[in-house]
Amino acid sequence: MDRCFLLIVIMGTGLVSGDNIEPDKEKHVFTEERETVKLSCSYSTTSNNVYLYCYRQYPHAEPLFLAYKGARSYSAADTSDDRFQSTTSRTSTELTITDVRLSDSALYYCALRVGAQ
Repeated sequence: MDRCFLLIVIMGTGLVSGDNIEPDKEKHVFTEERETVKLSCSYSTTSNNVYLYCYRQYPHAEPLFLAYKGARSYSAADTSDDRFQSTTSRTSTELTITDVRLSDSALYYCALRVGAQ
């Protein structure tokens, strides 16, 4: 089996003062092909209008959308591939990647977007 390397980085979009998002665990994740890996981030905001996004970026390329999930007062969700599943709570988001492939070795972003109050 080949070993995969996943790197998680956090970015915030549409944030106001006091909003924050950051990784929960190690920023560097190593796994084997065909395994399942979970990448998680914690966030804080006073808004109930919360959207959490996940992106993947390969070197010298633009970030690619993987999934988004509403949290708190929003429940909408979407994913680019059934292998990617996003779950959220009032304070965290988790991207689960099943059947990890070597092509999943990339830079991953969690993003928090706060909607209008």
